[in-house]
Amino acid sequence: MNIISEIKERAMAPTPPFFEWMKKIGLLIAAVGLAIMTAPGEVPEILQVYAGHAITAGTILVSICQLTVDEKKLEERLLQAID
Repeated sequence: MNIISEIKERAMAPTPPFFEWMKKIGLLIAAVGLAIMTAPGEVPEILQVYAGHAITAGTILVSICQLTVDEKKLEERLLQAID
């Protein structure tokens, strides 16, 4: 199977509840980092560095959580499609 099509299928598959919650946390972390980076006025350099790291960490967390598949829900969805 082509790796691109496998990633596409995993992204469209149902996600477990824990990873849905972690995805929201990742979005929050990235949003806080982005808010600090785009804040008007003078922002200390160290805060900008940490904000950049927060954006990166939040984005990676969301990506990993999105590609996690709930096998049980996926199996149920496939069985319903057959019927």
